[in-house]
Amino acid sequence: MLLVRSRLGLLLLGALLTFLLYLLLPAARHGQRSRPDEGQRGRRAANGTARTGMAAGEPPIFYREVPAGTAGPGRPDVLFLHGQAFTSKRWEALGTLALLAGEGYRAVAIDLPGYGDSPPVETVVTAQGRVAFLDRVLQELGMRRPVLVSPSMSGRFSLPFLLEQGDRLSGFVPIAPVGTKDYTAEQYRRVQTPTLILYGDRDTGLAPQALQNLQHLPEHHVVVLPGAGHACYLDKPEDFHRALLGFLRQLK
Repeated sequence: MLLVRSRLGLLLLGALLTFLLYLLLPAARHGQRSRPDEGQRGRRAANGTARTGMAAGEPPIFYREVPAGTAGPGRPDVLFLHGQAFTSKRWEALGTLALLAGEGYRAVAIDLPGYGDSPPVETVVTAQGRVAFLDRVLQELGMRRPVLVSPSMSGRFSLPFLLEQGDRLSGFVPIAPVGTKDYTAEQYRRVQTPTLILYGDRDTGLAPQALQNLQHLPEHHVVVLPGAGHACYLDKPEDFHRALLGFLRQLK
């Protein structure tokens, strides 16, 4: 009888241990599955999150940038403007700011007056006022001879600045900008700023007109993105990034 009771006790103990292991193993498996997520969070942090701020002055200017890990020697700053349907957020969402930061470039995107988080300002209704605005942006953000990336509507800001103060830019990247017909071939020929004229081959509106006028810039070359429309950087982001980095790397 004593032997039977001992065996019964061992069986009960074994059943209890089995039950406890059954409860504990799922938790252990869950902990193992959580580790890749932790690694992904680390990679996202390493890729860089854009910091935002308001540049001093009146009115203030909203900007965002991903700080470069280690700025490479001779790499110019890059300032991104935006089209009418977008804000500086587009360059963050596209991964452009993080990509350039990873390559050692300081890349900053701003909200133009009246867009996103930048308040409207009356002085930018004139071309001279828009030149003064970009001049203040460069000063407030501490950007010396940046490359200016200017899609679509932002041509109203970038083109008068290029023609008046092009020597303050290391490079110019117009992406089917508006307003190119407002200037003469002779005005364009006086500009010595290295220029990458970039557009999508499906943009049959602004792109041909912009090319017709901007081709008078003496230091230009052209990249056409196949299968891309007016916002070619959205349609073909990898091709856009490849063309932009190629241009930046060949600047002196």
